[in-house]
Amino acid sequence: QVQVAESGGGLVQPGESLRLSCAVSEIPLDVEVMGWFRQAPGKEREGIACIGRKEGNIVYQDSLKERFTVSRGDAKNTIFLQMNDLRPEDTATYYCAANLVPSHYTCSEPGYQYGYWGQGTQVTVSA
Repeated sequence: QVQVAESGGGLVQPGESLRLSCAVSEIPLDVEVMGWFRQAPGKEREGIACIGRKEGNIVYQDSLKERFTVSRGDAKNTIFLQMNDLRPEDTATYYCAANLVPSHYTCSEPGYQYGYWGQGTQVTVSA
């Protein structure tokens, strides 16, 4: 059974940094795409960034790319989300998702489907 697990969330003060990690387990091959999302209470889930094995490039949401950076880990099917200069409005549950098969859509498009999701990790930014 495929499992997606995020970790690294917590309580930080404005201006501080935090790094989240995501790992996909119990699959024999590399995932096709992995992505980071977040959802604040009462808000729509929004994409942060996604990275695809085929595409190569990392696609960021424009409003976040100056502060958030996604990178691949050395471990198989592992990615990180480095978040700098955190602000109160960054408070949300952060999710990692993975897709194991190719898609007609690119990972940044609304039609893209992720097959597996993690349970989320809470990030709270407050003084």
